[in-house]
Amino acid sequence: MTLAKIIYGSLTGNTEEIADIVCEALENLNIEVEIDECTQVDAAEFKAADICVIAAYTYDEGTIPDEMLDLYEDLQELNLSGKVFGVCGSGDTFYEHYATAVDKFEKAFLAAGAKKGSANIKVDLAAEKEDIQQLEAFAAQLVATQQTV
Repeated sequence: MTLAKIIYGSLTGNTEEIADIVCEALENLNIEVEIDECTQVDAAEFKAADICVIAAYTYDEGTIPDEMLDLYEDLQELNLSGKVFGVCGSGDTFYEHYATAVDKFEKAFLAAGAKKGSANIKVDLAAEKEDIQQLEAFAAQLVATQQTV
């Protein structure tokens, strides 16, 4: 069975909700999912997964949250060739650098040799109906891409 690993960081609960939406969407597609908060796991756990997902929030003016820095740095050192990845997360359009942690994690996955499975999804604060639909499509695209690897 295909295994997806979701690692998230959440300060307000918005990004945890995003990760939960992706988790449920993947499970509805018959994918086995492991979901963990970023301080409870190591980036190397992605090696056991077929689909790797990070849900990150962006702090202040485009900063990766402190609790996700080790994950970010370690991710770039892994060899994840043959793995499919996706990045989603929350931000606040009030800030000039909207949800840039999502883009930074995408670059880290690419540096690790993983294949991008779907376009990044950025949610303004909490997920609304349209965001949920985009996250469900994100999950479906990850699965479709993984089936071609």
